[in-house]
Amino acid sequence: MPLPSSGAESAPPARGETRELVALFWGVLLVLTLLRIGLAATLGVSPDEAYYWTWSRHLQAGYLDHPPMIALWIRLGTALFGDSAFGIRVLGPISALLGSIVLVRAGRDLLGGVQAGYRASLLLNATLMLGLGAATATPDTPLVFFLTLTLWALGRLIVTGQPRWWLATGLFFGLAFDSKYTAVLPAFACGLWVLATPAQRRHWLWLVGGAVIGLATILPVLAWNAAHHWASFLKQGGRAGDWHPLKAVNFLAELAGGQIGLATPLVFLLFCIGIIWCLKRAGREPVARLLACLCIVPVAVFVQHAFGGRVQANWPVVIYPAAALAAAATHRRIGYACALGLAITALISLQGMVAPLHLSAHHDVIARQTADWSGLAHRVQGEVSPGHSLVVGDYALAAIMRYETPDQPIYSYDNRWGFLGGHDAHDHAYPGPKAQLLLRESEKPDLPSAWLGAAETGRFCRLLRGQPIICYRLINLNLPAGTAMYRLP
Repeated sequence: MPLPSSGAESAPPARGETRELVALFWGVLLVLTLLRIGLAATLGVSPDEAYYWTWSRHLQAGYLDHPPMIALWIRLGTALFGDSAFGIRVLGPISALLGSIVLVRAGRDLLGGVQAGYRASLLLNATLMLGLGAATATPDTPLVFFLTLTLWALGRLIVTGQPRWWLATGLFFGLAFDSKYTAVLPAFACGLWVLATPAQRRHWLWLVGGAVIGLATILPVLAWNAAHHWASFLKQGGRAGDWHPLKAVNFLAELAGGQIGLATPLVFLLFCIGIIWCLKRAGREPVARLLACLCIVPVAVFVQHAFGGRVQANWPVVIYPAAALAAAATHRRIGYACALGLAITALISLQGMVAPLHLSAHHDVIARQTADWSGLAHRVQGEVSPGHSLVVGDYALAAIMRYETPDQPIYSYDNRWGFLGGHDAHDHAYPGPKAQLLLRESEKPDLPSAWLGAAETGRFCRLLRGQPIICYRLINLNLPAGTAMYRLP
């Protein structure tokens, strides 16, 4: 049976409280959606977004860094709104809006009352991960959306008792995997829940059907990896066996600190309380067991990884929808947590759009990532000597140069470009005998010294209110005949 939305100790909320909660939810969701749309339309495209945009111009079943879903989302957005920042990002605010409504429905089914769904959705929207992240184009946005749909399908499965919902569950897990490989962790956790829940094991034929649908959904990604020597899987999972226990304290502290920042402090605390609450009840409550599995399995994997390497702050977002439901199940007060998270989100959003505070680039995170890439690209393009090719080693810098100056041929020696746009590992191009290398001012060239000529005079800086953010330089190259590099498609 579903958990009561208020926990075992609490009475159902009064009708007036429910109306207030519903009004609060829709008001917050409307304001957040407008903020996300404003950010999506006004912020400059970041290098990583330009990289994913390049993918979207050359659709394929897989890429070296991620599965293809983010490329599909960007392709759809740009088909509707052009190759603008808004077109690249538009599906983020839309998916956050729809996903928030879906999470309400999931909370209604899993926790026994629609009030718990509203509370869970408010908590999730109060995180910076969704509050701000949904205004950008990253693989995490479709990942969270499809995991939320998975929770809804599992809620339908439990509340209706109809095993055909395993088919939808398999589909949504597959689409989440097509967004980001970390979706395999909640999928594995769901499998553990089935093994620990006899009522679900009885429907093994439907379980097999869901697994087959999920496998069919990810089959193109598997086929692409198989055709490319499992390059993407090896890149993403190649460090899983690393072991550096002496660094574990620092890595674990970074992991915890990253989640406190990304979830916002009080929401993070409620997430932790909710997970513990579900763990205590996992032995007797199937829904508590499900939410505990969906949270604990990924956490255990990330903690293990921290004993060998750094865990990026955005990796644990796979648990956020389930953790929001777990926190809502405790029926603890969420007002202060939501108010703090939403206030932080609003302040950062306003700073990103209109910059009322004249912060330096060091303190203005959004400006540091998005400001003046267009200006830099056109200043560099204007200084490239006639008859010279432009070579860029860093993939993100190459991608943003490709986006901002589409008429400028860009070459790179980063092997990841060999997996894009029909290239293979042996498909290279010769930039010509004369070329210029663009790199950060403080960066040392990673090309043979015999190829390097004199550095060009002057600096090319991204500017924030007239002050440099990061500066770059051009170095003349004398490339031997037959030097092979990738020309960005």
